[in-house]
Amino acid sequence: MNPHLAQPPEFAGAPFTTARLAALVVHGRGQDPGFMRGVLDRIGLDGVACVLPRAAGNTWYPASFLEPLEANQPRLDQALEACTRMLDTLRDNGFGPERTVLLGFSQGACLLAEHLVRHPRRYAGAALLTGGYVGPPGAPRTAPGDLAGTPVFLGSSRYDEWVPLERVTETARLLRELGGDVTTETYDDREHLVSDRAVAGARRVIENALPAPG
Repeated sequence: MNPHLAQPPEFAGAPFTTARLAALVVHGRGQDPGFMRGVLDRIGLDGVACVLPRAAGNTWYPASFLEPLEANQPRLDQALEACTRMLDTLRDNGFGPERTVLLGFSQGACLLAEHLVRHPRRYAGAALLTGGYVGPPGAPRTAPGDLAGTPVFLGSSRYDEWVPLERVTETARLLRELGGDVTTETYDDREHLVSDRAVAGARRVIENALPAPG
């Protein structure tokens, strides 16, 4: 049994019937969908149908994202499966990947970065706030596939104690190699938070992905 799938997701924003865009919005460790609702309120855009999955025990996987992959199993694969199921829900409601933005903070951003690396394809966009792909430091990671020009924004503090800037840089490099249109921003915040500049970066991704009203 996948414990993450036993947690009902939350929905926010526009209803599927009137939305122009969808978003998969993933919270971090020790948080819940309510935290990301606050981020969405700060972004403040209309016309987006959002699905916000909830991690079992408020944690997607137990150890640091920099530990060997096996240290976070089976929860890591279960968390990735939960993301895939949420994307299936959006697709079933008319929003395939090309009409969906991925938005995550901290552990949620790491989870979505790992999803992009494992399942690269064209998305409407991705905003990874303080996160990077999962796995230990060492040899640069490679992956097959094509993001086909997906706009990707990575914003993180150079001083974050949980997510080293080096991993954010490595993630940006890998996503570019996979064909992503990657933009990075580095901040001087010393707290683990979603800064106003990070919110602005996420807003740009979503604004650029929103189709004109029909």
